Amino acid sequence: MQGEIDAGRSTVKADAYSMSIGELINLYRSRELVIRPEFQRLFRWSQEKKSRLIESILLGIPLPSVFVMQRHDGVWELIDGLQRISTILEFTGELLDEDNGEPRPPSTLTATKYLPSLHGMTFESDEGPTLSAGQRIGFKRSKIDVKILLPESDEKAKYELFDRLNSGGESASAQEVRNVQLIMADRSFFKWIMGLRAVDGFQECTLMSTRQAEQQYDVELVCRYLALSRSTDFELRAMPDVDSFLTDKMLAFAVDSTLDRDDVASKFSSIFSMLSAALGSESFRRYDASKKRFMGGFSVSAYEAITAGVGHNIDAWLTTGNRDEKLRNKVALLWSLPAFKTQARGGVRGTTRIPAIVPAAKNHFKP
Repeated sequence: MQGEIDAGRSTVKADAYSMSIGELINLYRSRELVIRPEFQRLFRWSQEKKSRLIESILLGIPLPSVFVMQRHDGVWELIDGLQRISTILEFTGELLDEDNGEPRPPSTLTATKYLPSLHGMTFESDEGPTLSAGQRIGFKRSKIDVKILLPESDEKAKYELFDRLNSGGESASAQEVRNVQLIMADRSFFKWIMGLRAVDGFQECTLMSTRQAEQQYDVELVCRYLALSRSTDFELRAMPDVDSFLTDKMLAFAVDSTLDRDDVASKFSSIFSMLSAALGSESFRRYDASKKRFMGGFSVSAYEAITAGVGHNIDAWLTTGNRDEKLRNKVALLWSLPAFKTQARGGVRGTTRIPAIVPAAKNHFKP
């Protein structure tokens, strides 16, 4: 036990400082504290939540620590505390759009429980209500604890740290957390994933709601296909939980020099081109045999089974005649397949469902 603890501790080298908001603003101005553009896209707090944070600072309520990763050039990259730091920078008029380097408009607060007079308030302005000079000074002198992951830490430690800090939080979905980990591992791999997400057939077959798109659920579906289609039956049975399984698989793919991304992308495009032609937006909806039509909303169980099954047999499907009708029939029959019917229902955990339906689907979707 102690040996495992010592080994685990040796992978993480960290430091800590208590810094004023003013010092953090100065570090950000001089680009010694940076927020990657992909990270900044996770900045989606409501104005009410932003206002409550500013209220807490003005009232002297201590804030949770923020975590940064120190690069070898000494620059800090923010890896946790994005919402808090971005809210502070936006309120003070310092937040830049990381894509184009232009300043974002300073935020205007809403009324809060203890400070209703914050409604319409800005940090500093010639028009409308604004903090006084003394209040601005007090705001900038407020302290935040900064935890620093040092460069000599094990490379995997930063992914694990980000995952531990963000898993289950309301500010980021599991896939948003995974996206940041992939950016850390290999930015080109993340961009490749985003390219798969944009494939026309994929977009037509999955039809995301605005909220699902904001939470990157379509990117998660790309990751599900990649992970499930490239895993052995033993790996599927051994998964501890779906989210950590997807993350581990994606991080492994990101650094796998033997992964033929062009070939994988070509097969992905072919799968969704065929599904789009045969079923379109009905691809992953439940088939009602009594009514002889597809009904209801998107089924993740159907998505997992169909993409893994068709993908496993893609070469045969590409040379099959009368393909649209045959593929549509195969998808319809999937819903009466015993191994699928018993697992693709509410209440069945992913760790139970996936090892059962994916192998069955690979056999079912032989043309």
